[in-house]
Amino acid sequence: MAYWKQYLKLIAATQLLPALESGEETLVGGQAVLEGVMMRTPHAWGITVRKPSGEMVSHSEPLTRPSEKHKWMAWPVVRGVVTLSHAMMLGFRALKFSANVAMAEITGTQSSTNVSQKIEISGWMATLNIIFSLSFFILIYKFLPLLAATGLKHSFPSLNNRVLFNLVDGAIRIGLFLLFVWGIALARDIHRVYEYHGAEHKTVFAFESGEAVDVPRAQSFVTWHPRCGTSFLMTVMLICIVVYSIFPVQTFWGKFALRLAALPFIAGISYELIRYAARKRNSLFALLTLPGLWLQRITTQPPADEQVECAIRALDCALELEKQNGGDLVIA
Repeated sequence: MAYWKQYLKLIAATQLLPALESGEETLVGGQAVLEGVMMRTPHAWGITVRKPSGEMVSHSEPLTRPSEKHKWMAWPVVRGVVTLSHAMMLGFRALKFSANVAMAEITGTQSSTNVSQKIEISGWMATLNIIFSLSFFILIYKFLPLLAATGLKHSFPSLNNRVLFNLVDGAIRIGLFLLFVWGIALARDIHRVYEYHGAEHKTVFAFESGEAVDVPRAQSFVTWHPRCGTSFLMTVMLICIVVYSIFPVQTFWGKFALRLAALPFIAGISYELIRYAARKRNSLFALLTLPGLWLQRITTQPPADEQVECAIRALDCALELEKQNGGDLVIA
């Protein structure tokens, strides 16, 4: 029963993965996981998870930036797709690690004769989770909004206008997303993930301030950050409305195919806008991130000191390995 409970938590958190992680290969970023935080620097990543017993477990690994292997992966727009894909894969590994830590704790407390027995999320279960997550994304954010907007067009002929149709389609998509991130937060375990998400943002802000990173310093910052995956997703949804309106596709399945085919391009453009807005926070493009910052009032929650402590420990692990790999990111 405990195994399946952890697996269900992993499934729920995976659906939130794009909203929890921040994809940027040249800056410090991170992601909330189950009872912990993963932090990433350009050449390393570290994760710290708090066991039910209160003990913190940390792990770190070197990280190779895709653009350092292949120069074309650093091209504008292309780098967005590559970096985000890389961040998603790393994010799922971090989520799986956090679930496995809980599994090990459960095993150790349940049986004194089988303490060394290792229970983990198996490879096939992880693969099934990824397939389910992709199917969920396509169904909820691509198929259902299009189906609903097409149904409304039969009752409201004005929706034959391409721009108006895609505005309605986009509004339904955003509505479903808002309903999902709010509704799933009613679960206590997911609400705690949102608290760790807040801890991650506060720690990143503290690091970016150039001063020593400790719990009181991190707690002085807000929980919403412009490079958050939540802001990225909202930007994607807004740009979708514009891009879909450009193409004069009339059939239902043609529109559905367009939504799938255009996703990498839209993700790449959104990445560039978020990247620019994070550096030029007083620019006009920064206004595009405002809806995502507002939405972070849901996807980030005020963390406890113990949760911020996890985020700082994860950052320290990543920074230590970054230095060993020749990086120059340091806490002032």
